[in-house]
Formats: sequence, C-alpha cells, structure tokens
Amino acid sequence: MALHFELVTPERLVLSEEVHMVVVPGTEGEFGVLEGHAPFMSTVKDGALKVYDRDGAEPRIIQVEGGFAEVSETGLTVLAEKAH
Repeated sequence: MALHFELVTPERLVLSEEVHMVVVPGTEGEFGVLEGHAPFMSTVKDGALKVYDRDGAEPRIIQVEGGFAEVSETGLTVLAEKAH
C-alpha cells in the first residue's frame, strides 16, 4: 500500500510520488502519515521532513520552512514556504 505525497513551495512542485510514510515537523510535534490516515490539517514548523520510500528504509530528509500539511483521502500534501 502506498501513500500519495506532494511537497509544494510557492516556486515549484518539489516532489510528487507514492511513498510508504512521511514524518512531518508539525508545530504541535512531529507526526507520521501512512496510507489511510484520517483527514487532518496542521501547520508546519522549520525542520526535517522525513520521506520513507518503503517499510524499513532509511528516510530521505528534506528541510522545510513553515507552511501547512493536509492529509485527505487522496494522500498528504505539504505546502511549505521553502524546501531544500
């Protein structure tokens, strides 16, 4: 099972792919999202967004600065002010 994940900044679409899990640095604390997660919205703080391509894999780390995260029935979208 895969989670559709998109990372977007005002300048560009950074990432759009199927992944196993994403851990987001939320302002209320980190949270992980897998396929089938309940709908949810959160603000994002500056920090490391961790993308796991498959179960047990080492995460890809993407530094994000601010923004919002939305989990919906179609997947996870992170709208970040900056991503690098």
